[in-house]
Amino acid sequence: MANYTVVMEFFLMEFSHTKEFRILHAFLFLLVYLVTLMGNLLIIILVTLDQCLHTPMYFFLKNLSFFDLCLISIIVPKSILNSLSNKSIISLPGCVLQVLLVIHFAGAEVFILTAMSYDRYVAICHPLHYEVIMSRGVCLSMTAASWFLGGFFGSLYSAGTFSLSFCGSRNLPQFFCDVPSLLKISCSKSHITINVSVAIGIFYGLFCLVAIVFSYVYIFNTVLKIPSVQGRSKAFSTCLPHLIVVTTFLLTGAIAYMKPVPKSPTLLDLLLSVLYSVLPPTLNPIIYSLRNKEIKATLHKLLWKHSGNRK
Repeated sequence: MANYTVVMEFFLMEFSHTKEFRILHAFLFLLVYLVTLMGNLLIIILVTLDQCLHTPMYFFLKNLSFFDLCLISIIVPKSILNSLSNKSIISLPGCVLQVLLVIHFAGAEVFILTAMSYDRYVAICHPLHYEVIMSRGVCLSMTAASWFLGGFFGSLYSAGTFSLSFCGSRNLPQFFCDVPSLLKISCSKSHITINVSVAIGIFYGLFCLVAIVFSYVYIFNTVLKIPSVQGRSKAFSTCLPHLIVVTTFLLTGAIAYMKPVPKSPTLLDLLLSVLYSVLPPTLNPIIYSLRNKEIKATLHKLLWKHSGNRK
C-alpha cells in the first residue's frame, strides 16, 4: 500500500498544564534565547569588523555562531509562543520545515566543528605551512561543504520521515518536531527509507568524530613535546574551548537520538531534549568569548572606541 498522511497538524509536548509554570517556561526560554542571540551576534559582529580576527579559526567560529543562531531560532521562539498561547500545535508544513532546518544546521555544525579541529591541527603541528594549507579557498570550500552536507541530510531526513504514514495519534512526545518522536507516532510498519537515512547520518557523525579525535591525538602529541610551559599552556588554551564545544554538542545529540522515545516523557526526558537542542548554541559563545583573549580584546577596543566617539 502507498504511504499516506492524513494529519494536517501535530500537538507538541507541553512542559506544564499550569498557567504559572507555562509563563515561567516562556520567560526562561526567552531569557536563554536573548542571551544566545546576543552572544552569537556579538561574535559575528566582532569577527566581521576586526581585521585581526580575519583568520581561518575565527572565520569558522563566525560560521559556527551563525549555525547556532539559526538552530535555536527554529526551536525556541515557537516553544515560547505555544506556552503563552496555551496552544501547543504545529502545522504539518511547519513540522516538515522544522525537521528540515534543525537537521540542516545541526549537520552543518558537525562539519564546521570538524573543520575547526583540522585548523587547530595544522596551526599546531604544521605552523610553517599554515597559511598555504589553510588558504582562503580551502576555508571557503570547507564552509560550502558544511552547507551542502547540512542541506543534504536535512532533505534526506525530512523526506524519509514524512514519507511515512501518520494516521493515529497526533501527540508528539517532544516540544518540537524531531525525527525520533515522529517515528514513535508513525503507523507505518516499514521504516526502510528513514532507517537508511539514519544509518548514513550515523556514518557521517562517526567519520567527523574520528577525524576530530585523530586531529587532537596529533595535537596533544605535538603540544607535549613543546619545551616551555608557557608554550604548552598557550596551545592548550586555543584547543580547550573547541574540545568542550565538540563534546557538549556530540554527546547531547547522541544521547537524544540513541535513547528510546517514551510514550509519556518525564521531566528528565524534556530536560535532555533541552540539553541537546538549546544548551550547545547558548554555551558556545560563552565558552569562546570567556576564554579567548583576542575576542575580549576586540570587544574592549570596540567599546572604548564607541565611548570615545560619544565624548
